[in-house]
Amino acid sequence: MYKYDLHVHTKETSPCAHVAAADMIAVYRDNGYSGVVITDHYRPVFFNTSEFTTWEEKVEDFLRGYRNAKYQGDKYGMDVLLGIEFAFNNTKTNDFLIYGITEEMLMKSTDLFNLGFEGLSKFCKENNLLFFQAHPLRGYCNLEDIAFLDGVEVHNGNPRHDSHNDEIEVIASENDLYMISGSDFHEYGDENNGGIITSNRIKTNEDLIEVLKSKDYTLFRG
Repeated sequence: MYKYDLHVHTKETSPCAHVAAADMIAVYRDNGYSGVVITDHYRPVFFNTSEFTTWEEKVEDFLRGYRNAKYQGDKYGMDVLLGIEFAFNNTKTNDFLIYGITEEMLMKSTDLFNLGFEGLSKFCKENNLLFFQAHPLRGYCNLEDIAFLDGVEVHNGNPRHDSHNDEIEVIASENDLYMISGSDFHEYGDENNGGIITSNRIKTNEDLIEVLKSKDYTLFRG
């Protein structure tokens, strides 16, 4: 069996994270994970305040956390995939976990922040991505129209927030949404608080999409 955390941040890219990618990978290795999906915060503030000029340079900067994690993961034989935690603005607001996205897509997609919620949903469908709302019932969040979501994060393991996991899991079950679990790792102590366990190794984005669509996994709640 393989254990993967689907919600992990790195210090290199997410301003609210406090552990460098290489150190985070070592922690996850020690906790028996087969891999992680790096979901650094993809928000306008990162790109608007970047020291770089071109979009390509800014995306390269955004990818530093993922690439450092991938390099360290390869050394340990762990699977490290790219995802993003997307938000349309810089304040406390709704966040969306997007799986299957590639470096090439990020390089080409300069206007994601202008698409709006329904437009972003359409973009994900057109590119065979999966579109989840992260911690939808956390205090400052509101559950979006589920008709435009593939699923929701029903277990968010971050110990500094009450994400009302039990309540959102009932909603997801009643509406046949895909359900995921993640630690929402930002600092030491957040590890091993979420993920999925599957009999299928997840080495690529395509593997991840296939596993999530098949629902051939169990939720790990830490």
